[in-house]
Amino acid sequence: MKIIKAKDYKDMSRKAANIISAQVILYPNSVLGLATGSSPIGTYEQLVEWFNKGDVDFSCVRTVNLDEYRGLDGSNEQSYRHFMNEHLFDLVNIEKSKTFVPDGLAENPVEECKRYDALIESLGGIDLQLLGIGHNGHIGFNEPSEAFEKTTHLVDLKPETIVANTRFFESADAVPKQAYTMGIKSIMQAKKIVLIVSSEDKADILKKALYGPVTPEVPGSILQLHPDLTVVTCGI
Repeated sequence: MKIIKAKDYKDMSRKAANIISAQVILYPNSVLGLATGSSPIGTYEQLVEWFNKGDVDFSCVRTVNLDEYRGLDGSNEQSYRHFMNEHLFDLVNIEKSKTFVPDGLAENPVEECKRYDALIESLGGIDLQLLGIGHNGHIGFNEPSEAFEKTTHLVDLKPETIVANTRFFESADAVPKQAYTMGIKSIMQAKKIVLIVSSEDKADILKKALYGPVTPEVPGSILQLHPDLTVVTCGI
């Protein structure tokens, strides 16, 4: 485990973007696992800035996103497909056909989960996975549970996750109660993982995840077992 302490959010974002851009420059056809939420926005902004300067080329990159709300179409402003288009995909030269997000409108959840796992496998797995961590220790939408969920699955979001995500919606009632999420196995099979944490109120859960017992009650604790984990933090 490598821990990098940044001066502030902008510095954290730059340091995380530097790791991602180095991956793309060295391996242009990399498969990037991407995250959504407030934490990675600055990282994506930095990548867009470097793209506009001609420093990084995304034309051969493939991406798979961690998760998507069930019931939301990709054109919905609160969907994670829309988030990725707005903050990265529409702003760089990546081919949209090579960017993948679970289908929030899939009629058969079981088949959608199988499809997404098969897709990740067909790409050869993930070369670099970007992660954030929730206040309850979730990574992706892998919520605290009695066991680690290995594969892509449909999850009932915990009340604290719904409350945390209310800031993106008109009210807590508007937040979807379920989401598709990449499983722990796919995340852990990524060759490299970059975890970014910028909120001071996540200091306790980050400590539990990195130094406490490995337990599905703190899903992020599984990252202790990854051979190439870089944690970039600020304000903690």
